Amino acid sequence: MAITAKQVKELREMTGAGMMDCKKALGQTDGDMDKAVEWLRENGLAKAAKKSGRIAAEGIVAVDVSEDGKTASIVEVNSETDFVAKNEKFQDYVAEVAAQAKTTSAADIDAFLAEPWALDTSVTVDEKLKAMIAVIGENMNIRRFAKIETEGTVVSYIHAGGKIGVLVEADTANATDAVKECLKNVAMQIAALNPKYLSSDDVDAEYKEHEKEILLAQAKNDPKNANKPDEIIEKMITGRLNKELKEVCLLEQEYVKAENKENVKKYVENVAKAEGVSINLKSFVRFETGEGLEKKEEDFAAEVAAQMGN
Repeated sequence: MAITAKQVKELREMTGAGMMDCKKALGQTDGDMDKAVEWLRENGLAKAAKKSGRIAAEGIVAVDVSEDGKTASIVEVNSETDFVAKNEKFQDYVAEVAAQAKTTSAADIDAFLAEPWALDTSVTVDEKLKAMIAVIGENMNIRRFAKIETEGTVVSYIHAGGKIGVLVEADTANATDAVKECLKNVAMQIAALNPKYLSSDDVDAEYKEHEKEILLAQAKNDPKNANKPDEIIEKMITGRLNKELKEVCLLEQEYVKAENKENVKKYVENVAKAEGVSINLKSFVRFETGEGLEKKEEDFAAEVAAQMGN
């Protein structure tokens, strides 16, 4: 049967697939729109599988916070190139993934990928991802997500168009504009200085002991400390460890916007006092796009030569 331009246009709008692919799909299925969609999905998934070996280390981090500030999610979705990461269709899709994560009950990424896609429950999150890979033409990966539910409030911050994303949770009876601004400033601190812990109380005792052993070895190997008594060396080690913890523990870090060198804990306390409310920082999540991933070194000349050989 003859395939009309209107049919091709409709199928393209439904699937996001290329015009020639849509025309071929309709031809293969005698113009049956539902079967054509299925044909494209099937072939799209095959293409996605071929692309799955490529390294996806670019991408963006996105957040989604409920209107009441009680529930929030953060996700990292990777792409192969920064060009795709800046693509509006990709960014819209990542926002949808963040919205999905805000309502999920999944405990890990495998369970998250297996659950129904909220915007089309006939497919899973993983199947929707593979369909988007086929549409966009690059390997993509939902790498990780986190969700916070609280009786207090959650504030988010996105840096550099999604290169870094942060969620900050705090217990507070009244999330005034000033309180939210305070938490936003704390989120910016987290984005900039990348603390590993909320406070030194959260640092594992084994980690502290291990660091002390390293510092003790350094001190004993330093000729300047050869004649110093053990109690003096012990004080030196304690001081160095505390200095190290200040760099990795949020509340002990020097607040970057402070003029008087106050730490983050003191800054939050001052805002709480001025507002007449309590603000207790409970947790934070920081995602940085591609951290820990190995980025593929592209040899474009070789790639072009290989394509010409084909």
